[in-house]
Amino acid sequence: MTEHQLWPVPTPATLTAYPVEGGGPAIVVLPGGGYARQAGHEGEPVARWLNTLGIAAFVLRYRVAPHRHPLPLLDAARAMRFVRHHASEWGVDPLRVGVLGFSAGGHLAGLLATETAAMLPEGPHDEIDRKDARPGVAVLCYPVVTLSGAPAHQGSVTNLLGPEPAGAQLAGLSLQHRAGPATPPVFLWHTTEDDVVPVDNSLLLASALAAHQVPVELHVYPNGKHGLGLAEAEPGAGEWTTACARFLRTQGW
Repeated sequence: MTEHQLWPVPTPATLTAYPVEGGGPAIVVLPGGGYARQAGHEGEPVARWLNTLGIAAFVLRYRVAPHRHPLPLLDAARAMRFVRHHASEWGVDPLRVGVLGFSAGGHLAGLLATETAAMLPEGPHDEIDRKDARPGVAVLCYPVVTLSGAPAHQGSVTNLLGPEPAGAQLAGLSLQHRAGPATPPVFLWHTTEDDVVPVDNSLLLASALAAHQVPVELHVYPNGKHGLGLAEAEPGAGEWTTACARFLRTQGW
């Protein structure tokens, strides 16, 4: 386990590597926290679980409030590029780098998976910026999807965009409007008891992905509060890791 600064000029964004022996695929992990913080139980424990599947994991500490969009997205894109740039050092297959996010981290993972622009910062660029920032697969766990309407998580909206975001910005960063034929395969899970980020978020995204014929697997579990992480003690929802591992294998991870 080693922590790396992502940018030439130090920022709060860091990437902690959890490599595996023998090399293979990799996944960048984005913990949730409403774009205000990052939940510890959605970071290292998830990386350790991915390691048991033979997948190298990289936990990103991305910038949150008072930092605004697009800085979290630029951090996530940089993390993907950073892993691919250093792939030979970690034994990672650069063609098999995915993303996994929880809650607001799920929204950030979804932004990364649906972005068509270059996702590059202003100013000088380096060799890392030449790498592809798009994930080959996306796992979204009880994600924030829509930024407007009843299902929206207003805390995430305010922390990401400020107190008075424009309507066009809300629509443009809502994942159901961004899904398209180029979106990579997606695994989604949620619970119907989630009263923080309603299950409607995952239902909206699954429908949009299916409309574009993007491979999508959705699991909705009846019980469980928001923020379960690995959900090891939760009957039903605790099965998501088994289902996800099977999904990843079918995608070559």
